[in-house]
Amino acid sequence: MTAAPLVWYFDFISPFSYLQWQRLKPLLRERENAGEAPVTLVPIVFAAVLDACGQKGPAEIPGKREFTYRHVLWLARQAGVPLRFPPTHPFNPLAALRLSIAAGNTPEAVDSVFDWLWTHGRAGDSVETLVPLLAALDIPADALESDATKTALRANTDAAIAAGVYGVPTLAIGDELFWGNDAFDFALAALNDPTLLQEDEMRRVSELPVGLHRRR
Repeated sequence: MTAAPLVWYFDFISPFSYLQWQRLKPLLRERENAGEAPVTLVPIVFAAVLDACGQKGPAEIPGKREFTYRHVLWLARQAGVPLRFPPTHPFNPLAALRLSIAAGNTPEAVDSVFDWLWTHGRAGDSVETLVPLLAALDIPADALESDATKTALRANTDAAIAAGVYGVPTLAIGDELFWGNDAFDFALAALNDPTLLQEDEMRRVSELPVGLHRRR
């Protein structure tokens, strides 16, 4: 595998992040067992990324929202992954993101938050809704409101935007970004063969001229 650093950008609001997390966990264990550098887990605020890119999220577009939810459920069933939507969606993910940061963004903490929200379909849109999980992770509630935790989340998000991240989940292999749950196999292929993106047609499409700009 390539020695390029691996960074995984995610937001707990994203069911696609939850689905990709199930596939990322074996990679984390594989790299640990092989003595390779770990994957850095970076929670970010998806809404801020959308704002920076001038985009709407799929859940903000009528029709696309309903389709996306049904598609996610189908994908989970196809993958054999239990998935139950939280009581509302979209929801405010700040408390969940800050909990991950306060817990050190360890795989165990990230897994616990995803499990709380998407395996069991519980609310996680406030400190109050996460109290049992805070207790299980031994994190004091005031840690979610600390300046250090809030600053870290802002820094994560700013760094993601600066790196060119435009959606979640995104797996970065060095400077190369692989966005979306459906791109995970592509990312693994590039991880195992660093020359993949240097093939002639891969390079050509990366520099393809824009033939038409749509008026807005």
